Amino acid sequence: MFLGKKKNKKEGEFYGNLRENGLTITDYFTDGLLIFDKNNKVVLINPWAEEFFGVEKEKILGKSILDLNRFPKFEPLVFLLGGGVKEVSREELQISENLILEVTTVPIITGGIKLSTLVILHDVSRERLVQKMKTEFVTVAAHQLRTPTSAVKWSLEVLLEGDLGKLNKEQKKLIEKAHKTNDKAIRLVNDLLNVAEIEEGRYLSKLVLLNIEDLIQSIIEEYKEQIKEKKIKFEFKKPEEQLPKTMVDVEKTKIAVRNILDNALRYTLPKGKISIFVKKEEKNIEVQIQDSGLGIPLNEQDKIFTKFFRGSNIMRIDTEGTGLGLYIAKNIIEAHRGIIWFESEEGKGTTFYFTLPIKEKFGEYLTEKFY
Repeated sequence: MFLGKKKNKKEGEFYGNLRENGLTITDYFTDGLLIFDKNNKVVLINPWAEEFFGVEKEKILGKSILDLNRFPKFEPLVFLLGGGVKEVSREELQISENLILEVTTVPIITGGIKLSTLVILHDVSRERLVQKMKTEFVTVAAHQLRTPTSAVKWSLEVLLEGDLGKLNKEQKKLIEKAHKTNDKAIRLVNDLLNVAEIEEGRYLSKLVLLNIEDLIQSIIEEYKEQIKEKKIKFEFKKPEEQLPKTMVDVEKTKIAVRNILDNALRYTLPKGKISIFVKKEEKNIEVQIQDSGLGIPLNEQDKIFTKFFRGSNIMRIDTEGTGLGLYIAKNIIEAHRGIIWFESEEGKGTTFYFTLPIKEKFGEYLTEKFY
């Protein structure tokens, strides 16, 4: 009984201080703030939150979070937090066409007792608008560049094939150099379009059920000449039993695997080793792509999946990459509800891992509508 009275006293003091001081302090916050008590009822809303949701505090104070569903602009927040005001961190929420909020919840604990939950509402509308404008610009620019670079490629290939007359040694060398440079520009354009699709949230399209080892084998075939030229010791190890199938966008998954394997080949020295392993886990297929290449410096490993990042040790020997390959690969894998990670030691090599969920059971009924 005594403990119960002590607990109630603490709660009373907390809410009393909140009423006396909290309302004044939170008026000056530039983020929206809501506080729910232990019964998930609103005990505080600051002016910015009132403006975000188009309500007056008198109409919602004392109401439970589920009661807030009666106010149209609160519906997305109620759906996100649920009746128990669950913990979330930096979840984006579209409140209206021109308002996007980043939502974080923080439990308020006193003396080991959770008294309430603070909901922080940060307006990221302007940042997302700027990001959208940048993405749209990149998309338009990349599409405009795709046509001329493709035309240049075709023209150069006509010349190299001798359709307009035989080339002398110097002419052929010059045109081959131009062809190679143009191919780099085409790859950059394609990477930029892939990034734009990722950021617009429209990345996966044609999902089909397939065996991942068949897809990997088809990509290995593309690199056979390069593997042979560098005298790489190459190994593709598959389990003896038939692997379950996965539901993937074939073209996008090929891009992800190709980007990882291309890095392994590019940054593994001649006569080095590359191994690919595929295995079944309980709910996933795991793929490992291991190389004996240059590795990634420890102090740079946290940046490896960011846009335009290239390792300092790589830049010293190869200035041609775009720094977009692993960013694209990561987004493709995660769009399939898989995960991707790596282990690396500079000078010894890198192993990339990724998983894709198994979709064999009732697979005949699975289509892109299930995503």
